[in-house]
Amino acid sequence: MKATLTRGLMNVLPMALSLWLFWSLFESLDALGGLLISLVGVKPFIGTGFILVILLVFIAGLLFSVSPFAWGWHKIETALMRFPLFKSVYGSIRDIASLMNRDDKPTNQQVVLVKQANGGYVVGFIMTDTVPAPLSAALGDDDWVPVLFQLSYQMAGVTSLVRRADLIPVDWPFEDAMRFNLTAGLSKL
Repeated sequence: MKATLTRGLMNVLPMALSLWLFWSLFESLDALGGLLISLVGVKPFIGTGFILVILLVFIAGLLFSVSPFAWGWHKIETALMRFPLFKSVYGSIRDIASLMNRDDKPTNQQVVLVKQANGGYVVGFIMTDTVPAPLSAALGDDDWVPVLFQLSYQMAGVTSLVRRADLIPVDWPFEDAMRFNLTAGLSKL
């Protein structure tokens, strides 16, 4: 009985939570768009608010491809970044959002193994080949690269600077290796 209940839970729960999350997002965006529509005196029906929000985001994308608009936005952004709390919050959200837009960046981060002092290995990811100038100056002339070590069950990780000579490249798709790290090796997908 316990095994059957657990098997059912393990199969139904991920789907139910995923559907709930997406439905909640749809409802929230629909309510926001519905509020905007009702401000102009039109009675919204289910889905119109969502469509309006998607349309507004699309229009914003078009506006950001126009140089004067992007320039003005950059000026506003720079002015607001003078406030430390705003800079921390906005900067973090902007960095996370930029992770979703990888169109202009290579998507083939190198999966590597790094040997530990006890003889074990840690799976890591070379996210970029460049080390910031202050770190490079402090470390000297060796070939250093930033390696991300993803923490299990979190979107957080630890970035360490490792000598390229100490890395073992692994021919493994980034997404599969990330799933392995995020689930502590439990994922079977």
